[in-house]
Amino acid sequence: MDFSFISNQIKTILQQQLNRDKIKDKDIAQALGLEPIYYAVIKRRGKIPYEALAHFCKKHQINMLWILFGSKPIYVA
Repeated sequence: MDFSFISNQIKTILQQQLNRDKIKDKDIAQALGLEPIYYAVIKRRGKIPYEALAHFCKKHQINMLWILFGSKPIYVA
């Protein structure tokens, strides 16, 4: 799995929800419930924050498989 791919998936969701074209790393960090400094560290290392992703997906009712593998966006009821 690729960190930048997953980051782009989250950006897509946030662009729709926040109705903004430009999503910054600090926006992603906040959405994941992470400190921006910590997000910068894991981004540099390419470490995927699975637990934070799981909470994000649950909160936004999004199938985590879409974020991880990029199939069609599937919203969980």
